[in-house]
Amino acid sequence: MMERTGLVTFGGNPMTLLGNEIKVGDKAPDFVAIGNDMKPVSFSSFDGKVRIVNSIASLDTSICDVETRRFNKEAGELGDAVAILTLSMDLPFTQKRWCGAAGVEQVTVLSDHRDAAFGKAYGVLMKEIRVLARAVFVVDRDGIVRYVQLLEEVGTEPDYDAALKAARELM
Repeated sequence: MMERTGLVTFGGNPMTLLGNEIKVGDKAPDFVAIGNDMKPVSFSSFDGKVRIVNSIASLDTSICDVETRRFNKEAGELGDAVAILTLSMDLPFTQKRWCGAAGVEQVTVLSDHRDAAFGKAYGVLMKEIRVLARAVFVVDRDGIVRYVQLLEEVGTEPDYDAALKAARELM
């Protein structure tokens, strides 16, 4: 498995990312993660929609909480043509509890804890701590990556406006 260094820090500490780098123009890799109902969910089940794929460390951290709530609010305004997915290594039980408490219903929250299939396929799995780096990918209806933002420091928020603009342009 490819290892990449010098791209991401967590709390200022350098991390090694596992997996290939995903670039604009690449075919978005398919993966299977676990839904809050403990059932497998494949990325390809969202084919035909514009997808915002939000990679976070954990819903139980302040910035991941803010980010997921923000994308949930925006999802309501984007409508059914766009699917917003948030992936973390949190267990499905934790995700379900958090979504219920936060009122997050517009975003599909998926757990990558079982196989790290998403983290490896999208090159955002941090080797040292086995959590996902913060990144946002926008994928068009045909499965082509049209926007990528990998945050240099996991503890910073993404550029929401740029990601949402990229998604709106594909609608």
